[in-house]
Amino acid sequence: MSDADENRVNGELRADMSDAAAEIKKYKDLIESADTERSRLLLEKAEAETEKRKAEAELQSFMDDEDKIFDKFNKDLVEVQEERTSLDRAQQDLKRELHDLQKKLQLKRDESDSLQRKFKIEARIPVKAVKFVRELEREEGEEADDQVQSVFTVTQRPSFLLKGGQALITFEEEKVAEQILRLAKCSVACDKAKMDVKPYALSLDPSVKFEVHIQVSKKSVRFCNAPPTLPEERMRDRLELSFSRASRGGGEVEKLEYHKDTGSGRVTFLSTGVAENLVHRGKFCVDTGSDVVVDVLPLYEYQLRKFQTYSGAPRRTVLLGGIQALMDEEDLQDHLEIHFQKPSNYGGEVENIRYVPDGSLLTAFFSEDGKEKEA
Repeated sequence: MSDADENRVNGELRADMSDAAAEIKKYKDLIESADTERSRLLLEKAEAETEKRKAEAELQSFMDDEDKIFDKFNKDLVEVQEERTSLDRAQQDLKRELHDLQKKLQLKRDESDSLQRKFKIEARIPVKAVKFVRELEREEGEEADDQVQSVFTVTQRPSFLLKGGQALITFEEEKVAEQILRLAKCSVACDKAKMDVKPYALSLDPSVKFEVHIQVSKKSVRFCNAPPTLPEERMRDRLELSFSRASRGGGEVEKLEYHKDTGSGRVTFLSTGVAENLVHRGKFCVDTGSDVVVDVLPLYEYQLRKFQTYSGAPRRTVLLGGIQALMDEEDLQDHLEIHFQKPSNYGGEVENIRYVPDGSLLTAFFSEDGKEKEA
């Protein structure tokens, strides 16, 4: 082999070796890069495992908390349901109690209405002559000439409404009435027929008694029907001026009140006698530019005192029921009186008897001594 060939071959070998070294270096770099990537991936895997375990721990914690919250919710729900059930029962109890109280209230209202109807005095008290009994003692500091004071005692007599087919019989002795009331029935002979009447104990409606205290002023009077034809102040001055004139029947005025809305008022004089004279006249002429006639009324105050209610049963009077109209009213009443006067029929001396035929009504009033009077 010539030197040229040897050099050529050596050059090729060196070139091949250089290429091989470069190839080796290339693979070494790839291996190093792969190792580095592998290490990074392993590190990321380890970090991911750590994160996973942390996430699993947090998830487990959340699940445990959820279980605890769910258990607490169920427990609270049970307590709320129990409390609601208890409140429902309490509400039902309160409703029943309210219903009972409403019924009791209605009963009390009905009772109150009944008592008000019984005790309400609707009748007008008739004009009656009054007998002077004694002079009232005056309170300390009270002037003797300012007022006339009167006290009236009003007593409602006990009454009983007698219906058709009934009779009231009053005996002179209580024991006779007691004997009759022990009988279940009484067989009364009426000519050829007989009838059974039943005796009842008598219960009277409640009655009232009270005092009416009246104080009538001797210096003051009321007036009305005084329309405000002038401004209020001028109207008051005109009224005072008119009531001050003796020529019109007035006198010196101490005080005057006037209400334009009602056209009424009151006037007080310095001396007594003027008010009494004006009240007796009933009218007074007021000069308001034109003559106006006003009504004059007494000024008084009244009070109800010592209001008392009482009820009872007459001991000598018996109610007879179930009476049949076998004959006319007078004859039947005579037969009843004859029957109950006989001691053999457990009767006795009859003080009073009153029979009411069918279709009629009669109110019997009782006095304190037990005698009844028809109305």
